[in-house]
Amino acid sequence: MTLRGRHWLVLWLMLFLGVAAAVVTRQREALLVAQQLSGLKDRKTELLGARADLERQIKLAGSRAVLVPKMEKAGLHRPTDAENTYLKVDSLTAGSARPR
Repeated sequence: MTLRGRHWLVLWLMLFLGVAAAVVTRQREALLVAQQLSGLKDRKTELLGARADLERQIKLAGSRAVLVPKMEKAGLHRPTDAENTYLKVDSLTAGSARPR
């Protein structure tokens, strides 16, 4: 059986439609991935903002303005300079001791 003109036309048309369907499917998948990526970037931004807020709250809770009234309420006295102990940490030694 030899392929005639209309058979070649149908064969090429089917090939074109198959390739077109593959391209459309691939583009649809790419759009879905782009939307997910955008959502993840938004979530990351929200989490970074929440982290900054929590770090600010930690600094505020550890400040003298907050700790001294709580200390006095508990019946403790403010330490004198002789009672303070300052620790110096070598940054190179401290950095190598942390587990990663």
